[in-house]
Amino acid sequence: MTLITQYWTKYIGFFTIAAIICAGLGLSPAPSYAYDISFINTDALHRSAASWIVIDARPKNRWEKGHIPQARSFGWEDYTKVDENNISHRILSPEKLANVLGAMGIDEKTQVVVYGDADTSWGAEGWVCWMLTWLGHKGPIRLLNGGIQRWTDLNYPVAKGDDRLNVAPVKYLSKVRKDVSINTGEIKNSVSEIYLVDTRSTFEWIKGHIPGAIHISWKKFYNGDFRIPLEANEVKKLLASHGISQDKPVVYYCSGGIRSAYAWLIHQLAGMQKAMNYEGGMSAWKHYSGKQ
Repeated sequence: MTLITQYWTKYIGFFTIAAIICAGLGLSPAPSYAYDISFINTDALHRSAASWIVIDARPKNRWEKGHIPQARSFGWEDYTKVDENNISHRILSPEKLANVLGAMGIDEKTQVVVYGDADTSWGAEGWVCWMLTWLGHKGPIRLLNGGIQRWTDLNYPVAKGDDRLNVAPVKYLSKVRKDVSINTGEIKNSVSEIYLVDTRSTFEWIKGHIPGAIHISWKKFYNGDFRIPLEANEVKKLLASHGISQDKPVVYYCSGGIRSAYAWLIHQLAGMQKAMNYEGGMSAWKHYSGKQ
């Protein structure tokens, strides 16, 4: 039994038992994912801003030009690295990320709202939500529906420059969740047990992709000027139109795990079957495949 099969069997078994218990108690079934991730609308955040810590996932220069007041800047560009194998966009260690979050006043139980613009940083709000989930975040994670563009359209307040927040540092206790990420070896050993989805552009796809992958650009996962994420039924239709059913996990990848993390997030928000982000992406695939 491969690692993917073990995860999938455990995952299905847990929610089957949960569904039976809920049915017996007359409760609604648990969602099809184990993480507290959902949407929050701009008006709801505006009314309850004091209850949340807000994270701006765009590049820091965008944050400086205008952001939701008190929002912490957390662009992936500052928290990834080129690793010892010259593979780019590799996520920093859990310990380093935990230290950064703690310095921002965020611990593992903090209620956080993440926003971006689904554009300037390849859907980095998805990467931040995935990163928090990967770290084992226990508090609610909310994606701001419509992003900063919807916030400014409603003429809600915007801060510029450095807010110079005076926050008391806290300790972030991380516990990595291995079931939201996958590495090259696991993909190679489980290729028949997963759907592999390439979220890069058509041009990148044509230049070369992982054998057996299905191409769905990450931009297919949102609509409109405010780049509103697809609703659950739209996500299911999108995947089904590419031959992807809910009988096995979906692995999303791109060049380095950013765009694929956005697709992963929208998949989670749709309440569908298990999904994982191949954080190494094509960079890691080319490196490790070339060694064989």
